[in-house]
Parts: sequence; C-alpha cells; structure tokens
Amino acid sequence: MDGMIRPRLYSCCNCRTCVSVHDDIISKDFQGRNGRAFLFSHVTNVDVGRKEDRQLTTGLHTVADVFCTDCGELLGWKYERAYEPTQKYKEGKFILEKSKIVKDDW
Repeated sequence: MDGMIRPRLYSCCNCRTCVSVHDDIISKDFQGRNGRAFLFSHVTNVDVGRKEDRQLTTGLHTVADVFCTDCGELLGWKYERAYEPTQKYKEGKFILEKSKIVKDDW
C-alpha cells in the first residue's frame, strides 16, 4: 500500500467496469426490478437508452435505462423527469440495481 486513500468503487457485475463510487450514493432505500437498488448522483461508463414514461411505485416518471458501456449489461435507469412534486429530487439521478453492481477495491 502506498498510503493513499482509494475511493470505494462500484463496478458492473458482468465485466467489472467501474460505474460509480460509494460517495455518490444518495440512498440505499430504493426498489429496482430485481430487488434492492441504490440512488446515485453520478455514474460513469454507462450508455443511456431512450426515454419512456413508466409508472413506478412512487408515481409516473420519465426514465431511461442505463447499460454498461463495455458489455451492455442493463444496470438500472436514469430519472429524466418526475411528475409528482415530492419526487423532483430524483431528476437527473440514477438507479443502479444492487444485483447488477459489485464492490471493487474494498
């Protein structure tokens, strides 16, 4: 070890491409398609799919699926628009499914 503090990384479960850091988690109390999910302020190395309206547990949202840029694994979605005023904080944020990401370097 060189004494440097390394960020705690999250990576794609399939190919281990880094997709976010622990410090960018806003909440771990979200539900994805396949169980628990985390709300992130920033992600990297993802491709954003086309926007579509989806009825989620917290109301109607415009979302776009996000995929790993390296292997194409579906990781979660990006909130493009929230129709309920109490949900506006999610706009521009990302859901990554816990089952689709792994902790790296910790």
